[in-house]
Amino acid sequence: MTRHPTDHPQFYLTAPAPCPYLEGKQERKVFTHLVGHGAPALNEVLTQGGFRRSQNIAYRPACEACQACVSVRVRVDDFNWTKSLKRVWKAGAEIVGARMPASPSSEQYDLFRTYLTTRHENGGMTEMSVLDYAMMVEDTHVETMVIEYRRRGPDTFLTGTGEGPLLGVALSDQLSDGLSMVYSFFDPDFAETTLGTYMILDHVERARKMRLPYVYLGYWVEGSPKMAYKARFKPQEHLSPNGWVVVDADASTQDT
Repeated sequence: MTRHPTDHPQFYLTAPAPCPYLEGKQERKVFTHLVGHGAPALNEVLTQGGFRRSQNIAYRPACEACQACVSVRVRVDDFNWTKSLKRVWKAGAEIVGARMPASPSSEQYDLFRTYLTTRHENGGMTEMSVLDYAMMVEDTHVETMVIEYRRRGPDTFLTGTGEGPLLGVALSDQLSDGLSMVYSFFDPDFAETTLGTYMILDHVERARKMRLPYVYLGYWVEGSPKMAYKARFKPQEHLSPNGWVVVDADASTQDT
């Protein structure tokens, strides 16, 4: 009997490249492919082990002289709704997030381009074509979804979807122990609330209703302004050499 090759995944190491988070640093990544019938289970194990997913690739940093990238997941059951986070959530009361299949649209791509041009003009994703974007969304062998955020409409209570222009998009994986936010983007001109923060809070609420204990946020990098926002969502757990450890509201740690 011939076994599917993903039963025994092969891992590869990238060549050194400039770090996108810390100036003057070089990064390397270890990665493997997420394909075939074993992809969902492999994605679960690797995400819980600090990997991130991009299309059908799972990767994590493997830098020789730096360990600044720390995997972060938010604890849902005892999430700390600070005053500032409550204000963001209240300000977004008229925003509705609708769960959609992992399928791209021209409206999503237009918002994606606007977001990159405004927020990440010199980032590595700025050259992505509409085909590249489509692959980012739909090239997956795991349980993933697109959540589209729009304003609440008169028929929202019936349809479960918002109306009007697209305000934000989150591409997220559903795991047995949580939701993993793969990538998100939003209208940079929307001024009524902080959409990036709101979408993370929405994932915390979704996970709570689904009785999932975690929301995976990817990597927090100390010293990187791009990643500083992730420290707001507590308590959270950081992946250490000894496993996941809790980071409480006072930034102290203890074993889980």
